[in-house]
Amino acid sequence: MICRSKFVLKALEKVFEKYHPQIIINAAAHKHVPLMEHNCVEAIYNNVFGTQNLVELCEKFGTERFMMVSTDKAVNPTNVMGATKRMCEMIVQSASTHGKVKYSATRFGNVLGSAGSVIPLFKRQIANGGPVTVTDKRIIRYFMTIPEASQLVLQSGAIADNGELFVLDMGQPVKIIDLAENMIRLSGVQGIEIVETGLRPGEKLYEELLVKTEELDKTDNSMIFIERDSALSKEEIYKKIDILRDACNTGDDMIAKEALRSVVPTFKRPEDVNKEIA
Repeated sequence: MICRSKFVLKALEKVFEKYHPQIIINAAAHKHVPLMEHNCVEAIYNNVFGTQNLVELCEKFGTERFMMVSTDKAVNPTNVMGATKRMCEMIVQSASTHGKVKYSATRFGNVLGSAGSVIPLFKRQIANGGPVTVTDKRIIRYFMTIPEASQLVLQSGAIADNGELFVLDMGQPVKIIDLAENMIRLSGVQGIEIVETGLRPGEKLYEELLVKTEELDKTDNSMIFIERDSALSKEEIYKKIDILRDACNTGDDMIAKEALRSVVPTFKRPEDVNKEIA
């Protein structure tokens, strides 16, 4: 597994050598929540080590800006995907304290119409005559359109001074059951049933963005806030990465998950969080 990491780093290095990018927008991630619950080693390799590789290459090749696209699932994560993205946030913030590149991360919720979004799924289910499936009728989520999300991510990266963790104001959360009912009603199709399938592994009933304006710093854009968060030292981050690397080298997903839990203190068990609003 160590060889795999070195191979990926070499492949990335060839790209940097050829193009010398000025700006890196790190959006790539395994983001499928249930799939990552069963493939923790892969999630850590791709999300965490992939981000660390990019950070190191940005420093080596003199990249000007590094913009990380994060997720609301990184806030008090209840799943592997969210926990890896929280670890990525910590890597980026730590790099801002000792690197030459300007680093920032931007956190927001679901994007309407994107791959994996519930909107295309509901459309297909309605077109097929139903049923429309929701995992739990209590679930609420934040949504933003593709143009809104992309523009605000670019704006937050442009205004970054160094080390900011930006939080986008996603407005009011939406109940997924209400979204499903409205789409069925607007489609004009009669007799579409809504079926509750049960929460998936690692799934949370609600997401958090920490959009409490009294706890965040404002920017010139009313939709963009900055979370007050302290960066870890380079030594602390590398210690966490070493713990994850040792765990991943075992090839055991459960060992990797427990290691992830140890390096991300806010990583919670979904049953503990969901029972609070059950």
